[in-house]
Amino acid sequence: MLFTFIISCTPVNLSTNTEKEIIDINEKEQKNEIKIKKTDNESNIELEIKSEENLADYKLSKNVTLLFSNNQKEDISRQFVNILELGAYNKELQNISFEINFFKDDEELIRIISEEKENGKIFIGPIQTRYTKALKNFCNNKLIFFSFSSDTNLAGDCIYLLNFFPKNELEQLFSSLSDGSKVALLYPENEYGYMINSIIDDIVNKTEAIIINRSSYKNDLSNVRDAIKELGKYNLRKYELNRQKKILISKNDRESKKRLKKLNKFNTTNDYDFTHILIADYGLNLLQVAPLLPYYDIDPNIVQFLGTGVIDDENFFVEPSLQGTIFPGVEKEKRQLLINQYEEIYEENLYRISTLPYDLLGLLNYVFLKDLSINQTTKLLNNNKIKFDGVDGKFYFNQNIIERELDILMISNGTAEKIK
Repeated sequence: MLFTFIISCTPVNLSTNTEKEIIDINEKEQKNEIKIKKTDNESNIELEIKSEENLADYKLSKNVTLLFSNNQKEDISRQFVNILELGAYNKELQNISFEINFFKDDEELIRIISEEKENGKIFIGPIQTRYTKALKNFCNNKLIFFSFSSDTNLAGDCIYLLNFFPKNELEQLFSSLSDGSKVALLYPENEYGYMINSIIDDIVNKTEAIIINRSSYKNDLSNVRDAIKELGKYNLRKYELNRQKKILISKNDRESKKRLKKLNKFNTTNDYDFTHILIADYGLNLLQVAPLLPYYDIDPNIVQFLGTGVIDDENFFVEPSLQGTIFPGVEKEKRQLLINQYEEIYEENLYRISTLPYDLLGLLNYVFLKDLSINQTTKLLNNNKIKFDGVDGKFYFNQNIIERELDILMISNGTAEKIK
């Protein structure tokens, strides 16, 4: 590789400035030599980072094992390997090897862990929730697992979860709303929508906002129009507008005629019960649902549209109905250098989720540089006052679940810019 690009993953102690715990992990050691080795069946890939310096007495195993399912999309697994290779080079890791194992089922996963386990061992993966469940059986062996599962119920003991979690996002989104904000929730009847609906009340109750109404629709969108009408009380507002028009038609004075001419431009009244509407959907469905809101007279110029972190995708930034929508996230500028470097080296786009293993590698780099024991490492991870600065902003672990400090971004003309 001909590129040099250093991203800090520096722990920052926010509790006090008197203790010197702001640590620069960009300490230069010896220049690394990076090699990729593949077996004949390409089921095992070993990434070796070698140094002339031979350090001894490591408290954590310097042989990190990655766990990927054969059922996982190949492009995701490949990109995670690529980003770990790139991160190892950028951060100049010393004397650390990454052994990547692919497994076909739970039985093979358990066999791999059983063969690889040793005190102080670190595993990265699996990505999928169904396989993360098997890790609990190994938490008495002084191991640490960093999984990318989205199921927060699996966090705890030796399992730490890295993903983009809606609870973390919504807490910061709702805390940014002004006092008296009245929010309507529109969500799909699928796992993601049900999850948002189940956590939103506890989140909102800790803020000055209130939930005023909610409506759901089938995942195939077959009844989404009815759901939007119900949420926005479309029929009621249309009836009210027609009632006002009839009254004005019966009058002949100038002001009544002027008012009638103005009302004829609208299909319904604009007296909404809510000031904000949270659209808890993603992907192609979101691009179909969002335009229906203004179509049924939920005016984004009057009602503030809200989104979760899944809206942080440039495909949504050009949708006319989503202009002005706000959501929690980190400006792309923060990770732009990594995106550019990855695309230039590997000739493919960097997935949004691939920043997670990159930031994790920065954290592990710090742990290895400080030669921490497994107990010291878990103590560090469990201290949510210590935050690490990565390409996705400052992050920390709260009850074994990654949380991030997020900004509030607004979609405008193809970009998302920080407003808070």
